[in-house]
Amino acid sequence: MNKSKRVEICISCGVMLVEPGFVRFPCPECGEEIGRCVKCRKQSNPYKCKCGFIGP
Repeated sequence: MNKSKRVEICISCGVMLVEPGFVRFPCPECGEEIGRCVKCRKQSNPYKCKCGFIGP
């Protein structure tokens, strides 16, 4: 995981990660940091990492 660059937008919808409840976590496949907003998390919107991993 690249710790020098923090993810600032939701990987699913592109909104800024400023609302309480957002998360940043490593991709289960490659470790790249992924950011998710509250709305996309609650709706289980899919996301796709740069490595091709797709998550709910």
